[in-house]
Amino acid sequence: MKLSRGVAGVVSCLMVAGCAGSPTAEKKTDAEATIFAAASLNTVLPELMQEQAPHISTTFNFDGSSGLVDQMAGGAPADVLLTANQKNMTKALDKGLVTDPVMFATNTLVMVVPKDNPGKVTGFTDGSLDGKRLVVCAPEVPCGSATAQLAELNNVTLAPASEEQSVTSVLGKVTSGEADAGLVYRTDAMLAGDKVSVIQIDQADKVVNKYMIAVASKAKNAKAAKAVIDAVMSDAGQKKLADFGFSAPIAGK
Repeated sequence: MKLSRGVAGVVSCLMVAGCAGSPTAEKKTDAEATIFAAASLNTVLPELMQEQAPHISTTFNFDGSSGLVDQMAGGAPADVLLTANQKNMTKALDKGLVTDPVMFATNTLVMVVPKDNPGKVTGFTDGSLDGKRLVVCAPEVPCGSATAQLAELNNVTLAPASEEQSVTSVLGKVTSGEADAGLVYRTDAMLAGDKVSVIQIDQADKVVNKYMIAVASKAKNAKAAKAVIDAVMSDAGQKKLADFGFSAPIAGK
């Protein structure tokens, strides 16, 4: 399980009495929640929870959505699941791992290149990508499924140098210079800042990833799990997601 370092410090502080100089430590935590969340949420979600539900002591596991569902199916304990698409949430629902999922945000893909663009990539086309080190998400994870759909829409033949299990891994290979280009969510491109240059992808608005959240069927603390969902779905929680580049959920979907 991947525990966010920043959150680990917060969790430790919350759970150890008398944490000097911390106003959060003075407030006794009401409950604990283990949150399995898509890797693209690894920055915004800890901040959102700290701000909107400081009474909940949180432990995070960030990974590709398909991997999270597999972990839960294998018996890994979780209270809340957040996936980056409907397909993996439906898979979790069909396996009896979650109940009553709802959409809480949407996201789309962009292409990123290292800031100085050493590969001279100019667009998401066969001509531009020929001979370049392109890194994408694996087909089974949401960003990989979206990549495949965009490739089909744009008549691009994908020949990736590697396929990663999470969007953060794709971004890491681009920022480290291991790749000439990669397809990531626009939210991840925003977080990368001046480490990358962004290239828009034609018809990206036709491939929208719908982020889903649900309480785990075997949640140890249903009250805490519901508090997590309430925090994410609240007006303030939605504003926080928007601040990080996420779009609102699609009404009626």
